[in-house]
Amino acid sequence: MRRNGEIIIIEDDEDDRMLLQDIFESLNYANKITFIEDPMDALSYLANPLVTPFIILSDINMPKINGFELRDQILADDTIRTKCVPYIFLSTSKTHENVLKAYGCRAQGYFKKEDDFMTFKTVIKNIVEYWRTSLTPTNSL
Repeated sequence: MRRNGEIIIIEDDEDDRMLLQDIFESLNYANKITFIEDPMDALSYLANPLVTPFIILSDINMPKINGFELRDQILADDTIRTKCVPYIFLSTSKTHENVLKAYGCRAQGYFKKEDDFMTFKTVIKNIVEYWRTSLTPTNSL
């Protein structure tokens, strides 16, 4: 994890992407924000050695593969897994079953997408600030 690395958002819904774009613009972080619309494109992007993400925010309900399946594929890929990037789920669902699945595939967080802009902005800010101060194997040296 690189604190100045990209914030990668894997999200198929255009409205959610636009909302998250607005939130990140209002938070004014220096990190590059990268949206990946098709979860099938995420693996090749993340495997690129030049890509050093700070954090991954992922939807769950997406076409082709869902967020849980994508997370499993990331964990199975040594190149991506060793980058030690926090993987956070953002979902409209807050069912107990989905939360259990998320932590079962070693996600570092699960948050509900909020309808209210300011509330969702606070959630995103809290996530980013937490990981900015967290030590991981790649930033504790």
